Amino acid sequence: MNPSPLAALDWERQRAFLAVLREGSLSGAARVLGATQPTVRRRIEDLERHLGVALFTRSPAGLTPTALARELAAPAEAMAAAAAAFARTASAEAGSSAGRVRITASEVIGMEVLPPILARVREAHPGLVLEVALTNRNEDLLARQADIAVRMVRPVQEGLLARRVGHIALGLHGHRRLLDAWGRPSTLADAKKLPLVGYETETSSVRAFKTLHGVDLSPDDFVFRSDSDLAQLAAIRAGLGIGICQVGLAARDPLLERVVADMTFALETFVVTHEDLREVRRVRLVFDALVEGLTAYAGRG
Repeated sequence: MNPSPLAALDWERQRAFLAVLREGSLSGAARVLGATQPTVRRRIEDLERHLGVALFTRSPAGLTPTALARELAAPAEAMAAAAAAFARTASAEAGSSAGRVRITASEVIGMEVLPPILARVREAHPGLVLEVALTNRNEDLLARQADIAVRMVRPVQEGLLARRVGHIALGLHGHRRLLDAWGRPSTLADAKKLPLVGYETETSSVRAFKTLHGVDLSPDDFVFRSDSDLAQLAAIRAGLGIGICQVGLAARDPLLERVVADMTFALETFVVTHEDLREVRRVRLVFDALVEGLTAYAGRG
């Protein structure tokens, strides 16, 4: 049986397609791929010729994906994840303490909590190469988008190995300078009189927090609004307003104080990997280090 034209498509063309889809332009895709713009254009044109349809239309804003291109996004992302997983797996033998390990975690955990933990494990095993994807979206471990995930929700999929590390506590905090000027609220009603740091878009976790404490807040109540947890943390540290941050992080900063002490929220936290990776030594080393380090961190809240 002769292979179909689609089966003959090479990965480089599909990488170019995915890069243009993500970046919105040939120049942006070329930067990401480390290729020239004419090379990316040629790969896209070759792909369109094989498929017999256009994948992008030109507009003043750049390249706009067609309906078919949007449909192809998911399988292209899956192929990219598989190719990355292949490269990580091939980076070292299963029994080696060297090689690549990809970790996904939320912005705050990945930026503020994981680096010292990862530094310790790499000091012990200098052959490790660590990749960290910062996202508040749950990456698909079954599809090998990452080797290890730090999750604030209990995983339910079969085929995953999870270790609970405890509850990471969150509370309302403010900079000492701000509190000296505005006072130190002991109730939520008093706290609402101070400048507040908060969100632009209400998420399920925000709704859960509001329900738990009977909080009646909207983005209009905030003097600083961002859906980035890192941006909110930076605003709190700068004294822009009081806001919610992890108790363990605030404890590291002598200029941050907790207010409304009974207003708390805890995130049950897990370190998760694919069960097929449990015998891969480099993954196990990082997994165990994360469990130990995050358990200690959660215990400080």
